[in-house]
Amino acid sequence: MKGLIKALCSVTDESAMEKLIHELLTEREREAITLRWELMRQLKVGKTQRAIAENLHVSLCKVTRGNKILKDKNSISSDLLEKELSNE
Repeated sequence: MKGLIKALCSVTDESAMEKLIHELLTEREREAITLRWELMRQLKVGKTQRAIAENLHVSLCKVTRGNKILKDKNSISSDLLEKELSNE
């Protein structure tokens, strides 16, 4: 795992990161991680869990898991989403 983390941290170019993600993850894995990010993004902007589950056609359990991640005071995902949303 440490080797993978070091490799990911060394990529600073957005297009190189996109290529790496396509090399490492299957289409289904990319869809799953993109969906998780989108549901957490929607939570961050204040949409309700039920609305997100309905709009994205996912279970409330998936949305609740994303919400739990965002509520963790040490959540890196929460920090990254905060930066993303403030740059819009």
